[in-house]
Amino acid sequence: MKTLRRTFALFSVLAALVAPACAASNVGTPAPEWKLKDVDGKVVSSDQFKDKVVVVDFWATWCGPCRMEIPGYGELQKKYGDKLAIIGMSVDQAGPGVVKKFMQKTPVGYQVVMADDAVVDAFGGAEGINAIPTTFIIDRDGVIRDRKVGAEETAEFEQRLKKYLE
Repeated sequence: MKTLRRTFALFSVLAALVAPACAASNVGTPAPEWKLKDVDGKVVSSDQFKDKVVVVDFWATWCGPCRMEIPGYGELQKKYGDKLAIIGMSVDQAGPGVVKKFMQKTPVGYQVVMADDAVVDAFGGAEGINAIPTTFIIDRDGVIRDRKVGAEETAEFEQRLKKYLE
């Protein structure tokens, strides 16, 4: 398992380096609808976030860059309140117990759900989510407006986000 994680982490870093050269094929298209469970088993649906700007962040507890972004995303959720919905979609294969334990130690400050293969495929599969963190900004009309691969400073990400919040 550790070898698999190391291999995936190396792939994630390499993919993040080449990702800017790859076109984000789903930017400008309607965001997929989804229905997933949070770490407590409660169903959360994309329908709950209509008329908000939505940030969907694919991440994992073992991903260092993902963990580095969590406090900043929490600050943005707090700052923009009801205008914004940040959704962390965990791709942890170990299951919700691992994510719940992580969240008890690390306050997140926004909604976290467990991603499944269907939602990963809906957001572009291996081409759309070729590394984690991969983060999408969805406007109030439900259209994917931005996709970033890899970690980014909170202030830089906020600049990307602001134009959709205004």
